[in-house]
Amino acid sequence: MNQILVTEKLYITPELKRKKKIYKFNFLLSIFLVCILISLYIYAEYDRNKSEEVSQEILENIQLGEDTTTIDNDILVVILDDEEQNDQLQQEQQQEQQEQIQQAANANRTVQTTSGGYRYVSVATINIPKLNLTYPVLDGETDSAQETEALLKIAPTRFWGPEPNEVGNFCIVGHNYRNSKFFSKVPSLVNGDVIAITDLSGRTINYRVYNKYQVDPADVSCTTQLTNGNKEITLITCTDDSKQRIVVKAREIK
Repeated sequence: MNQILVTEKLYITPELKRKKKIYKFNFLLSIFLVCILISLYIYAEYDRNKSEEVSQEILENIQLGEDTTTIDNDILVVILDDEEQNDQLQQEQQQEQQEQIQQAANANRTVQTTSGGYRYVSVATINIPKLNLTYPVLDGETDSAQETEALLKIAPTRFWGPEPNEVGNFCIVGHNYRNSKFFSKVPSLVNGDVIAITDLSGRTINYRVYNKYQVDPADVSCTTQLTNGNKEITLITCTDDSKQRIVVKAREIK
């Protein structure tokens, strides 16, 4: 019996004690790190939910004008013998109509400020029936990278292009939170899906998706304004691993 006790005592060497302490330390450190990660995840979800609430509040407070484009389009066009004069008259009428739409939109713009001091306005709303998605589209004052990142935490943001629902390529970026919020479900869109943009004049135009692809983060060729005189929109968000960008292209349904 004494021999057994001596053997067991000699077996627990200083080296074994040191390894045991290291094991305990690593175990406690692992628990601590897991707690930190869980806390960060909970905070991130809280922050995202808070951003969703802010976005919906902005959406509720957007003031839209009455869409008068139907009335404006009923203006009688006098057919002149001189084709050049007729074209000029049509161009003047179209320009006058665009000015009226822009004036109505500007009248409904309200400058707001983020908690970080960035000023922005809501320029439109985006609705994607397939995704049950409706958000305001924000536009910053300076278009700096820091400002854009701050606005993206609140709602989808105008990245490039003309005013909403005008000729050209209206580009919108939004976060992919890998859930149901913001542009997380945009990568699931396919050709033929419909996206509706309502500008501040109250005019709603439906766009049909015609292309979707991935690009590198530095590739901004999707923002080109060469649309052959068409009204187009481009939605941009991250892939689930955030290494690439998903681009969804849509064109006005005429």
